[in-house]
Amino acid sequence: MAILNSPPYPPNPRQNHLLAALPDSEYERLLPNLERVHLPLGKTLSDSGDLSKFVYFPTTAIVSLLYVLTNGSSAEIAVVGREGIVGVALFMGGESMPSRALVQSEGFAYRMKGELFNQEFSRDPAMQHLLMRYIMALLAQMAQTAVCNRHHSIDQQLCRWLLLSMDRLSGNVLNMTQELIADMLGVRREGVTEAAGKLQEAGLISYSRGCLTILDRPGLEARVCECYEVVKKEFSRLLPDVIAQ
Repeated sequence: MAILNSPPYPPNPRQNHLLAALPDSEYERLLPNLERVHLPLGKTLSDSGDLSKFVYFPTTAIVSLLYVLTNGSSAEIAVVGREGIVGVALFMGGESMPSRALVQSEGFAYRMKGELFNQEFSRDPAMQHLLMRYIMALLAQMAQTAVCNRHHSIDQQLCRWLLLSMDRLSGNVLNMTQELIADMLGVRREGVTEAAGKLQEAGLISYSRGCLTILDRPGLEARVCECYEVVKKEFSRLLPDVIAQ
């Protein structure tokens, strides 16, 4: 669905913005328990109702949180990249989530056993404060996604999705099929084909054989609905120390 963009710098857990925002003392406590893992495209990190064993801090990977219906259809409710963490249920007391965590963009992450992370979370007020603010921002993204899916055109939804993905990648190229984009947006493939065609005709993207290149980001930002900016501002308001990374 999206490419593995090789980082121009050595692997470092602090490529994840939440880890980078932790006080040095707390970061040093976590570091021995952080394991670097490769997340291949399409890998399911956890499914609806699963008891997660790990939390993941993406660095170059992007993970989609999807709600999957009993008939197999799905829609993305949030996206998590280097700004965030996957597995919030582990330290929020819920143990499982009603959503699927699926790797949308191949890359790397650092993972930590949930039991160990819970211990650190329970003992450190600075970490608690940081992650509570992140969860507020994540909830804002989920709420705005629901509004966007209900009230805005597929063209606008596609622009929002592309911009959110670009914010979490170091490059401007996504390897994906229109069918996979449709699954993320919860719409028919024909709708995505038409929307992508309009963006390509406008010179905003180039799409060929599953490879989508962003040619004009300002043009996408001018075309997107208000939902993208609402989410972006909320992350900046709640997590200025994270967004600045």
